[in-house]
Amino acid sequence: MKLAVFLPNWVGDVVMATPALRALREHFADAHIVGVMKPYIAGTLEGSPWLDSQRFLDSRGPWRQRWPAVAWKLRQERIDLAVLFPNSFHSALTAWLGGCRRRLGYNRYQRGLLLTDRLEPLRDERGRIQVAPIILAYNQLAEAAGCPPPSLRMELFTTPRDEAAADDIWQATGLDRYREVVCLNPGAAFGSAKFWPTEHWVQVARKLVDVRGCGVLVLCGPAERPLAREIVEQAQRPAVRSLADVPLSLGLTKACIRRAALLITTDSGPRHFAAAFDRPVLSLFGPTHIAWTETYFPKALHLQKQVPCGPCQLRICPLDHRCMKELTPMEVLAAALKLVAPLAA
Repeated sequence: MKLAVFLPNWVGDVVMATPALRALREHFADAHIVGVMKPYIAGTLEGSPWLDSQRFLDSRGPWRQRWPAVAWKLRQERIDLAVLFPNSFHSALTAWLGGCRRRLGYNRYQRGLLLTDRLEPLRDERGRIQVAPIILAYNQLAEAAGCPPPSLRMELFTTPRDEAAADDIWQATGLDRYREVVCLNPGAAFGSAKFWPTEHWVQVARKLVDVRGCGVLVLCGPAERPLAREIVEQAQRPAVRSLADVPLSLGLTKACIRRAALLITTDSGPRHFAAAFDRPVLSLFGPTHIAWTETYFPKALHLQKQVPCGPCQLRICPLDHRCMKELTPMEVLAAALKLVAPLAA
């Protein structure tokens, strides 16, 4: 049997799909499972045992990654079942043109006729999509494919290369001298509306060093290197370091979070890395609904200011960004200290 699993398009959503993906692997133990994914999310699942092969699907990539070429390759592989985690029309079109015998997904964006197995999303009395945890929707896809109900336990893996890169960071920055290291993740690919003010991150970094005596590592993506450097420069603490000047990868970020005592983060993909490695995580929410990305992880705390204009789900704030600005460093520090072990007397 051959399965094609069309993975979500966002890093965090991929992590939330791991319980369903693990269930598919366990239920279809002898099947060949092809992961169809955007190239930039591949590192999220690197090291996992769930996929036998992968194909990149990217409308902006080279021709071999665009949907006609991917559909042609899937047709050659004679796929028995395609499970579509994305709700996009193009994912269903690719599976249909690819000759996948069964095509399972949610009936959204006028793609119902392209699916053989349609799930209806939860809607309110006005017919609008209900705000509900994505992880549950993904698990329902696995159940519809024939799997027993998946757990809510998200899971990721690191490779020896990832761990070696993190070892080098710890040694080069002196973080290996500290009893614990707290990771800060100030970036957000979603848009500027999710950003917490730089000066707030600086204050939290300073307080963590002064109160806990810990090391602090500021994580970043390629576009966030200047932000990470600025936090380190303004913190003026030798214990505050960043990834701004090293080769970056999702694997390195995973390895750093895996060994952290705590992650403090915006509502972005790496937030879910912490839960997948069973690390405490404090998430700072602004414009987004907490319920969409609720994962029921017991070592997580969420902070969000209730403002009249939110949660608006907008990428760029058209007003004054009050939902993030009104969240104070002392509130964040107090919540963070609840998640770490008490200091020894």
